[in-house]
Amino acid sequence: MLILFDIDGTLLTTSGVGIHAMGAAGRRLYSADFDEHCVEYAGRLDPLIITDLLIKHDQEPTPEAIERFRHAYGSELEALLHTPGIAQPCPGVVELIDTLEQIESLTLGLLTGNYPETGRRKLSACGLDPDRFPIAAWGCDSPHNPGAREHLPPVAIDRFHRTGARRIGPEQVVIIGDTPHDIACGRAHACRTIGVA
Repeated sequence: MLILFDIDGTLLTTSGVGIHAMGAAGRRLYSADFDEHCVEYAGRLDPLIITDLLIKHDQEPTPEAIERFRHAYGSELEALLHTPGIAQPCPGVVELIDTLEQIESLTLGLLTGNYPETGRRKLSACGLDPDRFPIAAWGCDSPHNPGAREHLPPVAIDRFHRTGARRIGPEQVVIIGDTPHDIACGRAHACRTIGVA
């Protein structure tokens, strides 16, 4: 069985520093009045969030502009995550991961809107080793443009199969997340889903 966790609001909390880092990146790259609160964040892919932010601020969302913003965002996030206690695992998460790792028939993974570098930083900041999740489908991994969270379960399943593990059907995949987007992406592929309240 493959268990895929969302990161933000599911495995950990970061006191909203991801949104603050988006704003700081925008102010660094564009102007002091860059407003990070003008778009929706919950459950969405970071490339889409950045695209929307650029459009809202009259910037063309070219691949180059998105990449430049991605790097600025990563830098700002890394600085903010150095604040002691800013990132915390959600209640029970450490114990849950410890327990699930002991079950040989399970493989742990991630299915998240984060970029790989920022998702890994968030996990490390709250004391979770990102390498405990050998399978990952990140927010930039959609094979389509524009991307969507619904594109990510097949990416994760394919990566699981590429490890040489036995093939599994969607009923053996569990997607765990805290937004309707997490549940919808699992249901789109007949995977099991668990909502985190």
